[in-house]
Amino acid sequence: MIARLSGRLAEKGDGEVVVDVGGVGYRVHVSAASLASLPARGEPASLRIHTHVREDALDLFGFATEEEELVFRELIGVKNVGPRAAQNILSGIDAKELAAAVAHGDVARLTRVPGVGKKTAERLVVELKERLLVLAQAAAPARRPGGGVLDQLEQALVGLGYRPQQAQGAVEAMRDRAEGRPIDELLREALKLLRG
Repeated sequence: MIARLSGRLAEKGDGEVVVDVGGVGYRVHVSAASLASLPARGEPASLRIHTHVREDALDLFGFATEEEELVFRELIGVKNVGPRAAQNILSGIDAKELAAAVAHGDVARLTRVPGVGKKTAERLVVELKERLLVLAQAAAPARRPGGGVLDQLEQALVGLGYRPQQAQGAVEAMRDRAEGRPIDELLREALKLLRG
């Protein structure tokens, strides 16, 4: 599975780019936000990648930021939202704004995104409210008043469905190596620990 591509930007089109890596051109579907953040043709570029395999195709979806990739992966877990639809949603709304709208149940804001009707917006809120709230909190640089990064990590793990005892165990295992590290990095490491 391809997880990252780094090379030269060979082509830049509507919703897709070609990244030349050692003479091989990879066609990558990107959102409008990721496309806008990429350099000019011929310049070095790097994208995080989600590889989507079907019987008849292998598609690559690229992201300029980890946050956008995380939200994309949550979106494609929703019934009737495939990778193309998720990419289109992220072209119509920033990943942070989408997470906030879903977390706060703002169906009206979600329906303003091209291609998102009321039923889809309601489904996103029902299925992703807690998950995107956790991601939004994990991505936030500011710490909660009265709570340190380890408290945030424990809450994020419980929010993702782990039992409090499991979350506490993972936090304790990481206590010595948590100093000065961002919450999103700690969350990824804790999830690896818990998944064994």
